[in-house]
Amino acid sequence: MTQIAIHRPCPPRRRFGLTMLLDAFSLRRQRCTLARLDARALEDIGITREQADAEAARPFWDAPEYWQK
Repeated sequence: MTQIAIHRPCPPRRRFGLTMLLDAFSLRRQRCTLARLDARALEDIGITREQADAEAARPFWDAPEYWQK
């Protein structure tokens, strides 16, 4: 069996403008959908109305940290 050792990590892929724009639109759509969920749906996913409203109020450019890597 052949093994290959990589001594240096691969650089992260650069995000292109269109990809970033599409991600921002997707995030905004998801947050709008979250704001429209009823109490039963929020209970199913394990968050409160206050948490959902706080997340929905965030601007679309305020993406989670792991999206920016």
